Amino acid sequence: MDKELGLCLFLVLLLCHKGNTLPHTSCPYTCQCFTSVQILCADERMSSLPRNMSRQVKDLIVIKTAVAYLYPDTLEESPQLTKLVFMSNALRSIHSQAFEHLTELQELEISGNPWLEHLFLGTFSKQENLIKLLLNFNKFKTVLLGMFDSLKKLETLQMKGNLISELPSFIFLNLHNLRVLDLSINKLEYVNRETFSGLGRLEILNINNNLISNLTSDLFYNMSQLTELHLEGNKISELADDIFFDLTKLKVLNLRGNLLTTFSDKVFGFEASDLTELNLKGNRLTQLSSLSSLTSLTDLILSSNQLSELPGDVFRNITLLENLDLSENKFTLLPEMIFHDLIGIKSIHLHKNNLSKVDVKLFEDQVLIQQLYLSDNQLESLPLGVFDHFAIQHTVRLHGNPWKCDCHMWYLHDWVQRNSRDIEMLDRMLCRSPSFLKRRAVISIEKDQLVCEGSTFDMPDLSGCSLQSSGDTVIVNCKVEKCSPLTVKVQFQEDDGSVVEHILKEESQCSNETTTDIPAE
Repeated sequence: MDKELGLCLFLVLLLCHKGNTLPHTSCPYTCQCFTSVQILCADERMSSLPRNMSRQVKDLIVIKTAVAYLYPDTLEESPQLTKLVFMSNALRSIHSQAFEHLTELQELEISGNPWLEHLFLGTFSKQENLIKLLLNFNKFKTVLLGMFDSLKKLETLQMKGNLISELPSFIFLNLHNLRVLDLSINKLEYVNRETFSGLGRLEILNINNNLISNLTSDLFYNMSQLTELHLEGNKISELADDIFFDLTKLKVLNLRGNLLTTFSDKVFGFEASDLTELNLKGNRLTQLSSLSSLTSLTDLILSSNQLSELPGDVFRNITLLENLDLSENKFTLLPEMIFHDLIGIKSIHLHKNNLSKVDVKLFEDQVLIQQLYLSDNQLESLPLGVFDHFAIQHTVRLHGNPWKCDCHMWYLHDWVQRNSRDIEMLDRMLCRSPSFLKRRAVISIEKDQLVCEGSTFDMPDLSGCSLQSSGDTVIVNCKVEKCSPLTVKVQFQEDDGSVVEHILKEESQCSNETTTDIPAE
């Protein structure tokens, strides 16, 4: 009964929507009119746009049709449109006067047309009210100078996924209100200062995944309002000093997937930057200069480079840092104080490096850390107390290391047992040695199996031990240099071959002289 009632209500609402159109006007054939102001046409058989639309319609969306040409009279009966979308159609050509009557248009999208190779000069000459223009994933190879001159109110312009290899100088000269410019996934090889002339109020510039190899030092002149700059996926190998000097309001800088090997600490050129996110993933960095001028930085991504060492003060003054990714580099050791004063950091990614040792003080300031990845390194053990500073629930990864499961792992073993719920992929945290524990999960091993043999056992030094016997008593006398909890095991083999084991644990106290009397049997 409820389903029938719901169906009836749906039909009533649909009829009401249909009834909002003007008298004697019906929804165009092959289209759907969900409201009186919105029409969606999505029929692969449709080769021309509907002619009998209501003058109430404001939004027309045309998706996956066979419409190939837009003529001067195609849309002349719908001058009231404010939003027009052509997406994934078969468009081959758009007449320069196709939009001449659409003077109220605020949003126009012409995207995903694999046979549309160019636009004529004057196509947007009447769209003075246009705020958003999307021209993505077509086959445009060139953009004519003067194409956007009339779009003085335009705030967003996207031309990503085309075949554009060159942009004329002053192409954006009159776009004084532009906030977002996306030129990503094209074939741009070179851009100059004149290209972006007039974009003084631009906030987001995206020209990633191109072939740009050269950025001139004056490229971003007069773009002081820029807040996001995306340059990922290009061929940039050098950054000139002061190249970002004028970008005092820049918050996001993405240089991922370029060819940088290093850059000067003068690149930013100012002391108090607003930059909060810097992405340098997937470059070829072998060294990193100080970033101490980026005092507002919260996210720093340096993964997938060729860094093998870092200066101890490289993060000095970046005390607001929350997320640091150093994964997939070549680090074998990190300076003891490299994370000093990073008290607000939430995540540190160090996985897939060559770390063989971690200093006990490395994470002592990271009280509030939530995520620490040390997986896939060359760690055999961790020092006593290295994780004791963590105050809140955290996620840790330790798998993929050649863990040496002997007495040196007592601290880590206890910590893993206590915090097993916080360790991801715990079943993959395996012993590499000794041989009798190889490929055993650390969590599955008992603590008394973590033993050191002979001289490798330095928990105490047994070189000064002496053995004495008196009657039925055996006296073991050892000088303990290090105050440590001790377990002494003595095994006697009976005549029948069975073994009797005596265990003495000394955990609560230690002194310079420890004498253990074990009755002989």
